[in-house]
Amino acid sequence: MFSLHKIIVSLIAVFLFSSAVLGNPFTLRAGAGERGTGLACIMKCGFWSSFSSQSLLAFNKSFSAGVNYENRFGISELGTCTAGLIFPAGKSSVGVIYSNFGYPEFKRNMGGISCGMPLNRKISAGVQVDYFSEFVPGEYDNISILTFEGGVAFSLSEKVTAVIHLFNPVPNSIRKSLLPSAITAGAGIDLSKTLFAGAEAEMSSNEKLIFRAGFEYETVEKLWIRGGFSTDNSSFSFGLGYLLKSLKIDMGFSMHDRLGVSSSVSLIFKIR
Repeated sequence: MFSLHKIIVSLIAVFLFSSAVLGNPFTLRAGAGERGTGLACIMKCGFWSSFSSQSLLAFNKSFSAGVNYENRFGISELGTCTAGLIFPAGKSSVGVIYSNFGYPEFKRNMGGISCGMPLNRKISAGVQVDYFSEFVPGEYDNISILTFEGGVAFSLSEKVTAVIHLFNPVPNSIRKSLLPSAITAGAGIDLSKTLFAGAEAEMSSNEKLIFRAGFEYETVEKLWIRGGFSTDNSSFSFGLGYLLKSLKIDMGFSMHDRLGVSSSVSLIFKIR
């Protein structure tokens, strides 16, 4: 039997992941650094952004591992744990990621294998195969879905990068599930050696257009501050990052206009 607490949490979870509150809930946006910039991340090369914009994997040439935990609105049952691994493979780079959301009575797992590589001096591309499984209590059907995503990054200049990313680009006529499709386009610019700014727009099936913008500023050596905004519930975000030798520590926070603050922390290990 469910306790009252679990019933309330389940209702919140269903509300979050069956409505437009979070846009497309299947598109993975992990990482505290990305959370700090309002999830405007498909154009900024980083460890976690490589799993939401696989074309950026082409620029990750170091063997790296990372873990991330996100706590939504201070409710432990709505937490998400994510782990990832990136390693070079010749001219390309390969990534592996696993994510778990929820608690035993309501949970979603996601696993993915990705690859990114440069096509020439100005263009890189990447693709990722995704597997989703979801357990929902009651009379709802459990879900198991296999799909893919990918995109292309364009180096418009030494300081400007533009990216186009597609998620689940499968025609309606051959779909066997209700998994939504999404297209995201964005661009970023290095305004100086210490300041980066970017913006993106995402459109998912049957959802409203979401616009995100954010910045990252290195205040002193190896210390970053971040800020961002998303039109999805008019959400403001901020965060901090610090590099300690081969370990990068990030923290990010975002505000939901009705449910409160979500927090995220990441550890990224650059092995070689």
